[in-house]
Amino acid sequence: MDNPAAIGGHDPETEALPDVAPQLRELRRGRGLTLEAAAARAGLSPAHLSRLETGRRQPSLPMLLGLARVYGTTVSELLGEEPPERDPVIRAARAEPVEADGWIYRQAGSSSGRAMQPLRVTVPYGAQGDLVRVHPGEEWIHVLRGRLRLGLGDAVHVLEPGDSAHFDSMTPHRLAAAGQDGAELLFVHTLLTSPTTELCLPGGAHRR
Repeated sequence: MDNPAAIGGHDPETEALPDVAPQLRELRRGRGLTLEAAAARAGLSPAHLSRLETGRRQPSLPMLLGLARVYGTTVSELLGEEPPERDPVIRAARAEPVEADGWIYRQAGSSSGRAMQPLRVTVPYGAQGDLVRVHPGEEWIHVLRGRLRLGLGDAVHVLEPGDSAHFDSMTPHRLAAAGQDGAELLFVHTLLTSPTTELCLPGGAHRR
């Protein structure tokens, strides 16, 4: 949908993430994609992508993940973060929290030139629980704290701390905190960086 709720008193309509808008525009142009083509591959309307590129809308984390796949990059690079390219150790002090539409995430791996991107994600209660995600690749989730409700197709699973899930992300899926204290999890997804894999991105894959 085109009306994300404000979280914690902040209005995502007016508080765009810093540097995301120009970076999105430059990446799209650098890949030689029209606004319409990029929007279709990311499952967005051209008007919505235009608002993201001009800073009039704040992208959610799922939107950033989808756009990162389309442009063959990572969420951290979309946000202007510059982790050491080949440093295998990610220090906690360097993992600055970033908020996107209610979710808070920290980089948990050096994703430059890698086939997957690990994140440490905090999921507040009620944030993005109605978003259905469908995209090529795989996802792995491990719950660190709280309880997570995972919808996979028609099945619903409640994951407790220490529980994990590994699934094909072409299966329609939803993630939501199952308790009012929220949940914290490790989240790993595959990156689609090959030009040929862009052909696998279906238009309208993400329900908004």
